[in-house]
Amino acid sequence: MGTLFKGGTVITASETIEADVLVEGEIVTLIGRNINAKGHEVVNCKGKYLIPGGIDVHTHLDLAFGGTVANDDFNTGHRAAAFGGTTSHIDFVIQPKGGSLHDGLKAWREKAKPAQIDYGFHLAITDLRDEVMAEIPTLLDEGVTSLKLFMAYKNVFQIDDATLFKTMRTAAANGMIVMVHAENGDVEATLTPSLLAEGKTDPIYHAHSRPPEIEGEATNRAVVMAGMTGCSLYVVHMTCEPSIAALRRGRALGYPVMGESCTQYFFLTAEKHLGAPGFEGAKFVCSPPIRTVHDQGVLWGAVKDGTLQAVSTDHCNFWFEGGKGPWKEWLDKHGNKDWEKFEAKAPGNRRPGKELGKGNFAKIPNGMPGLEERMMVMWEAGVNQGRISANRFVELLCTNPAKIFGMYPKKGTISVGSDADIVVWDPKAKHTLSVKNTHMRTDYIVYEGMKVRGKPSMVFLRGKKIVDGDQWLGANGEGKFIHRKPKAPVL
Repeated sequence: MGTLFKGGTVITASETIEADVLVEGEIVTLIGRNINAKGHEVVNCKGKYLIPGGIDVHTHLDLAFGGTVANDDFNTGHRAAAFGGTTSHIDFVIQPKGGSLHDGLKAWREKAKPAQIDYGFHLAITDLRDEVMAEIPTLLDEGVTSLKLFMAYKNVFQIDDATLFKTMRTAAANGMIVMVHAENGDVEATLTPSLLAEGKTDPIYHAHSRPPEIEGEATNRAVVMAGMTGCSLYVVHMTCEPSIAALRRGRALGYPVMGESCTQYFFLTAEKHLGAPGFEGAKFVCSPPIRTVHDQGVLWGAVKDGTLQAVSTDHCNFWFEGGKGPWKEWLDKHGNKDWEKFEAKAPGNRRPGKELGKGNFAKIPNGMPGLEERMMVMWEAGVNQGRISANRFVELLCTNPAKIFGMYPKKGTISVGSDADIVVWDPKAKHTLSVKNTHMRTDYIVYEGMKVRGKPSMVFLRGKKIVDGDQWLGANGEGKFIHRKPKAPVL
């Protein structure tokens, strides 16, 4: 007995067809018209779209950063992702200072044990010693094909140009892809103390400390190195015209370079959101910073003309009002290794959050929630408002991420033999985004009050229904690690 999705419209990156879809076990086995329903469980999809499960290739779950730890983990984060139509994601493993790449992998595999959707890992290199360089090719045996390097966060994650160049050469030789956070960290590390010394401490000055020019310069530097080494490059969370121009120039020269933006950069601005009264702007602090209405237009143009290949979230959420209750005394006694146990034992107590940066924007933990809303806000602003087609929507949020990161055609499409990661999308459903109805572990969302038309009505992970309206049917441990393939195409 299989599951027959009856009477819907299948939307992939390349076509839109009215068809039935038969799923047997975990895979799609037949797509066609008027498939016999006998012996199968029928899902009535009349008036609905069938789209591939979303793939978010830029998340930070359970990440220790900025003096605290991100709220959502491989339990709450996965549930929230699924309610938004995302069935797979790739999280960033951080190499511990002085440790090996495999030390980082071991830690993240432990974090991922509660997984409820499918997941993969990128490996962020922070300490490239000779023995670590020798480790890089061994990651392929682990199903990890992508490396992340930070050109920002001086004295924390930032690497130098030699490290970037050496890594690119090694990655190119092994069919791997290098991802970069492209901002000139040395310039930021000069601007920030100058601003603070002038008494400019409010959240808005986070944007002043990381102007678009330093993103454009770093992007250009990485693009040039990709051209020199022949290494596939993927620039993460691109935000502004200078960086898009650098990427577009590299692509015009035939360099193997690609890029993504993240949802917040299409909707939020520094003036309105970072500049909100009081400390409210801290909610919107992330790096690179949110920009201008003009830059939003540039990003929409870039996803439309193919300069950008994907839209992710950089989901990394922290409490806005954290540090409630006797958390500090508890941490002094027990250490900071088991936040969940503390919060479970003392409901209402919270790990530190954005309030760490009151009086100093540089200490505001960088990141915001967005994992659940990604597909809904991009459908509303992209498809409903005529900026992109439904097929391009699927390409940006499902298919291209799968192709670029070695998961296609198992993931990212609805085709015979693919995993049955299927979202039954109701294009007429109206929904108001709010912290009151989010499934993310947060005390705010950045799209509060936004009205969208179009949302998942049911979500299936490898043929198993995990979301049915407002009902959660998934379970811990059902998410599987995605063993990815090297030598993926440059799109």
